[in-house]
Amino acid sequence: MAFAWLKGHGTENDFVLLPDHDGTVHGDLDPSFVEALCHRRRGIGADGVLRVIRSSSIGLPSVGEWFMDYRNADGSVSEMCGNGIRVFALHLVQEGLADPSAPFVVGTRDGDKVISFSGDAISVDMGVPEVLGVSKVSADGNTWEAQDVRTGNPHAVAFVDRLGDAGTLLTQPEYDRSVYPEGVNIEFVVREGDRHVAMRVHERGSGETRSCGTGACAVAVATAVADQAVRPTTYRVDVPGGTVHVSWNADDHIVLTGPAEIVARGTMDWTA
Repeated sequence: MAFAWLKGHGTENDFVLLPDHDGTVHGDLDPSFVEALCHRRRGIGADGVLRVIRSSSIGLPSVGEWFMDYRNADGSVSEMCGNGIRVFALHLVQEGLADPSAPFVVGTRDGDKVISFSGDAISVDMGVPEVLGVSKVSADGNTWEAQDVRTGNPHAVAFVDRLGDAGTLLTQPEYDRSVYPEGVNIEFVVREGDRHVAMRVHERGSGETRSCGTGACAVAVATAVADQAVRPTTYRVDVPGGTVHVSWNADDHIVLTGPAEIVARGTMDWTA
């Protein structure tokens, strides 16, 4: 089948975008097709797929015209993607489908998200986080206590002495499946200074990625809780692919700010 595609990234968390405004190009978006498209040897290669579809065409509630139908690299459905939604919003603006001069709404499976542009920086109101209990995570023979934070996706945030202590992250770290029956993104975090941390992440359905937007939000929240920080407060979060900033505001909402780029586009005859 022939279809249009684009490639973009947010702090090197990369995605294939599939314009499918009325849902007639890709139908139910077959998970095996998504997985093949994201494969870094047999496909375009990406951490996930963002289908660009009107909210009215996907049948999920949103006050926004556009819905981010996000899929992990293994084809599974994910609730939210903080880096992906910035790439998604940039695509809408570049194609004249949204006006960056005022905030606009993009629908997701984690509800509506308000997007705003300020120069090259794109900010997303990610909503109110949930801070739950603690559990254990293990990687490369080490075990740590991890804070359970929900920012659209489930996260287990572990503070470590060195980011390398988590090993290669080529395989899924161990975690408490009774706490996370649908899987979890696991962040390993070190402190770099006042309101400044660095992280690595293993994402469910994708493996280690160069960045994770909802993960950066979870890390900022977990660190603020540990610091007993007074809100509003903002943390700098360094990821392997760059830097984002996360503000936890007085109204309890978290706002993720960072860059996004569209780097390629084309039309493909998919024969796999």
